[in-house]
Amino acid sequence: MFLKLSVLLSILLTFILTSCSPEHSKIVLAEYGDRQITMGEFENVYAKNVGGIEKAKEDSLERMRSFLELYTNFKMKLRDAEVRGYENDTALKDELLDYKKKVGVTYILEKELVEPGIKDLFNKRKLELRVSHLMIRPDSTGMEGAQKSAQAILDSIKNGADFVAMVKTHSQDAYSKPGGGDIFYITGGQLPFEFEDASYKTNVGEVYPEVVMTKYGAHIIKVTEKKERIPKIKASHILVAFQNESGPVDTSAAKAKVDSILAQIKNGADFAELAAHYSDDPGSKSKGGDLGYFERRMMVKEFDEVAFNLQVGEVSDVVRTNYGFHIIKITDRQQPPTYEEDKEELKKIFKQTRYQTEYDSLVASLKYKYNFSVNETTLNQIGGYSDTLKVGTDNPNFPQFKESVLYTFANQSVTAGNFYEKMSTTTEFVNKQINIDLLRNAINKLSADDVLEEEALNLEKRDFAFASLMDDYQNGIYIFKLQEDEVWNKIEIDSVKLKAFYEETKENYIWQDRVDFSEMFSRKDSLANYYYALLQAGENFDSAAVKYTERPGFKEKAGSFGLQDAKSTQQAVAADNLKNPGDYSAPFQTPGGWSIVKLNSKESSRIKTFEEAKAEVSGAFQESESKRLEKEYVESLTKRYQPQIHYDELTKAFIEK
Repeated sequence: MFLKLSVLLSILLTFILTSCSPEHSKIVLAEYGDRQITMGEFENVYAKNVGGIEKAKEDSLERMRSFLELYTNFKMKLRDAEVRGYENDTALKDELLDYKKKVGVTYILEKELVEPGIKDLFNKRKLELRVSHLMIRPDSTGMEGAQKSAQAILDSIKNGADFVAMVKTHSQDAYSKPGGGDIFYITGGQLPFEFEDASYKTNVGEVYPEVVMTKYGAHIIKVTEKKERIPKIKASHILVAFQNESGPVDTSAAKAKVDSILAQIKNGADFAELAAHYSDDPGSKSKGGDLGYFERRMMVKEFDEVAFNLQVGEVSDVVRTNYGFHIIKITDRQQPPTYEEDKEELKKIFKQTRYQTEYDSLVASLKYKYNFSVNETTLNQIGGYSDTLKVGTDNPNFPQFKESVLYTFANQSVTAGNFYEKMSTTTEFVNKQINIDLLRNAINKLSADDVLEEEALNLEKRDFAFASLMDDYQNGIYIFKLQEDEVWNKIEIDSVKLKAFYEETKENYIWQDRVDFSEMFSRKDSLANYYYALLQAGENFDSAAVKYTERPGFKEKAGSFGLQDAKSTQQAVAADNLKNPGDYSAPFQTPGGWSIVKLNSKESSRIKTFEEAKAEVSGAFQESESKRLEKEYVESLTKRYQPQIHYDELTKAFIEK
């Protein structure tokens, strides 16, 4: 299927819409039988073929003439497919239907799920929000109890209660509670999407009007700041640690030291030199304090907050963290990436954070659209045999409800038998004992495929691009079928024909000068020189190669390479430079080590025998026959449809009207 598809794509001419006036688009460029090729159609196809309107406008008239000739042949073939009734061919219809389902589902998920999702994420990530929250974790009353408790608190806030005071009294997030619920800056793709979406919908200074539920519990959200996001900054720092190596924490001494360093910087001292001399951060001091690029939330909060508010080249005042006192200098700010630059990363984030939720939502909407319904009676009947029935095995009790309907959608019924076959080919369910829970899980998964494929079958009605893609593929399978019938299936290969073709073309099958040689290889030059000395002392080359060569797989062959093109490798060239069989070279360097080669024999360039060239002859013969049969087929179409190409009208192509 994939090989066939690649052939189709190499044959297929595809279409795009371009803008031109009605009169211009109706100019007739070619006629064949009772059909025409208009300027509008030609410009659409040609622009797609060369990569766009602007490139098409720059193309030569000669190239457009050649393309129009090929396109006319293509259209005559499609007309022939129409005459042959390919649209009613069952096998072709089934292939197109299968392709429509598979490609349609992929198209739907990409165009209606992933692309909107990553564009939304891209827009969100243009901003960063500073957010506070009050969180209630689920207890014995579960998520419902957490939501109820949070709602009561939210109602109090709406009635005037102070948000920070309520956080300090009620929040169960120990990390953010001391800071009035502040969780610092966030951007798209960092937090659970329910929390994220609510935050982006909330104005600065306001509390989101509903309790937000995530897997962690119930949240009341307040947004305290929104601003343009800086993707990454590059910074250097000087750290003066509180803890001396030989004594206790001394913040006063550390503060005095860092103040002294800051004064030197303000007086013009070099930041990097001071960092190398004074900084207590062993990871950065050797690099002049350079920390490289980092994003929000990668550094401790106090450091992060100051660093991201500095301009490039600006040096901070003293900043205190748990590690000590810092002086920070910003050396670069990364500009926000374009959509295309960030697309793959956005796709990765989207699939990790919210793809499954969006997928489930899409499937749920399609099930509603197509009136999906499970037959609980049949489901319970199958579940009643859970002690004896496993997926993928035969069971004597199963046939009694094999024809029973398990679920329906879009006026279609899926029987228990059909569904069982699907389950039996799904790795996730094979050999598992059937019970109600497993059946519901399988129905949920497999029926999602059903409704997505149903949507794919209806996609042409509402999506022009997909409809065009399907037209293209249909044209492709028709052309492929014609090529099979008129060219490939008509090629007859036998020894007599091949031998005759060989005699006509044997000058094309040539052995270049070849050399038969053996090699002794070592990874060390010292060993290669040692082996060379042994050879000079009279040791037999083949025997030495069996003992010493280090090239994998060549000991058992005594280093023999057999006949090789005399110019193919360094070893072959060296062997060819030897005069007499039995001569050997001095050690010379080759990839990975050192080689000594022995000449066994030489063979001058010659024409290959038929047996030696048989594979090449067969390929060339098939190519020659394909061209001949293709030419004959096109000539037959030309005779039938008598095409006329109006080359003079091509001068008007891609000229704006």
